[in-house]
Amino acid sequence: MTREASIIELATWLQTPPGQYLLRWEQQQLDAAVVDIFGFHALQLGLSELPTLRANRMPHRWLALDAAARSGPQGLPLLLTEFDALPFESNSLDLVVLPHSLELAPDPHQTLREVERVLRPEGRLIILGLNPASLWGLRQNLGRLLPGEQKLYLPLAGEFLGYWRLRDWLRLLTFEVEAARFGCYSPPLRSEVWLERWRRIEPIGGRWWPVLGAVYFIQAVKRVHGMRLIGLQRSRKFGRAAAPAVVTQSGNARPWQGEGRPPER
Repeated sequence: MTREASIIELATWLQTPPGQYLLRWEQQQLDAAVVDIFGFHALQLGLSELPTLRANRMPHRWLALDAAARSGPQGLPLLLTEFDALPFESNSLDLVVLPHSLELAPDPHQTLREVERVLRPEGRLIILGLNPASLWGLRQNLGRLLPGEQKLYLPLAGEFLGYWRLRDWLRLLTFEVEAARFGCYSPPLRSEVWLERWRRIEPIGGRWWPVLGAVYFIQAVKRVHGMRLIGLQRSRKFGRAAAPAVVTQSGNARPWQGEGRPPER
């Protein structure tokens, strides 16, 4: 299956009751997260069906799609680009959102490296992905054993990245995970009525089997530890250069001007 066909298949699946159920949960998480992220430049990579930056207040926001994607009415400036070669300078963006972008990327690790390049130190990254270790993932794997694509529950194309695998990638790229949560604990049903009936299980699933939700939400920050270390060394250097203070007979403190250790009182 071509990349264009994969993107169209995902967009079509998102219009189904399970897809709409998924989008509602994701939109709720995104609106609560991005509203408190400040800066000047924010970027969404892919999936125009989900307005990930609608609650964000940065003055410069873009929606980036590749040539195979279909544009959606988000009201954001549109960029047509390859996700592993973004048209931004290094350390220039404050926020990047990846809504299922890694799942359809030809090289998801390279896409993540490119995102790390364009993010400034302390910049934020948000990733949404389908969890293979869930009831929905199990249903998908069982459907692959049956003949016919209609037996599948999720889109056929795309590599569903495991949560712990993705965390390892982030750690290798100097990202620190600030928040992570799962959602969509409903069984893999196709009926909108039954999906709504199972919505009450969301708080129960989040408490008793939190890592088994059908979708995960990860918020990470780009850490540049070398910059912190330089600042720490500089402060220590200044601290060593400062002259010790001694107390004179009048009771006033003044810097010691002699050689060696200051005299004892």
